[in-house]
Amino acid sequence: MFTFGRKATMIEPEQALPGRDTPMPVPDRHEVLGTPLAPPYPPGSEIADFGMGCFWGVERTFWRLGAERGIITTAVGYQGGYTPNPTYEEVCTGATGHTEAVRVVFDPEKISYTDLLKVFWEGHDPTQGFRQGNDVGTQYRSMILYHSDAQKAAAESTRDAFQPVLARSGYGPITTEIVPAGPFYFAEDYHQQYLSDAKNPNGYCGVGGTGATCPIGVARTDG
Repeated sequence: MFTFGRKATMIEPEQALPGRDTPMPVPDRHEVLGTPLAPPYPPGSEIADFGMGCFWGVERTFWRLGAERGIITTAVGYQGGYTPNPTYEEVCTGATGHTEAVRVVFDPEKISYTDLLKVFWEGHDPTQGFRQGNDVGTQYRSMILYHSDAQKAAAESTRDAFQPVLARSGYGPITTEIVPAGPFYFAEDYHQQYLSDAKNPNGYCGVGGTGATCPIGVARTDG
């Protein structure tokens, strides 16, 4: 992904760009799943918000789980910072405080939040701070933005289970931020499902995991 700045330190709220009151227009339908991107979502559905680096490939990872697995819709946006309704260019300066985020709306009767956390932990390197691979900047930082106390507890317990596994593989401490979910600002239309066959069938996004397996459902060991 292109970067217009490589800010590697978080700004203070008073330094953030002012943004705007007008939300970004949202496409009516998901390019792959055919479902609405924006609320209202189906009764009983839940929301998971994650930052894992370049949001193009991250969104594809989650939509590929499929409707049969309980994925209702996915969308990309900006979250975790200060600037309301930012543009992509603004986020890439590091002057909004936002990370590139992916929203996953799911049916908890078919797939659990813990299942999604396993995809999250294994789908990127959560030890890199303000970067992900060759993408450098605060907009690429790892984040879990939780919507309930249960999500917070699951995020923290899976992090604690994954840390010793990563350590045995030579990785450092997990730097993932686990914070309450604030506003989710939808990204521009062209970013939504960017790597779909209809938009960029040969597109590339370099987000990748560590090769370590998150031991969800396995008794924790610290050795």
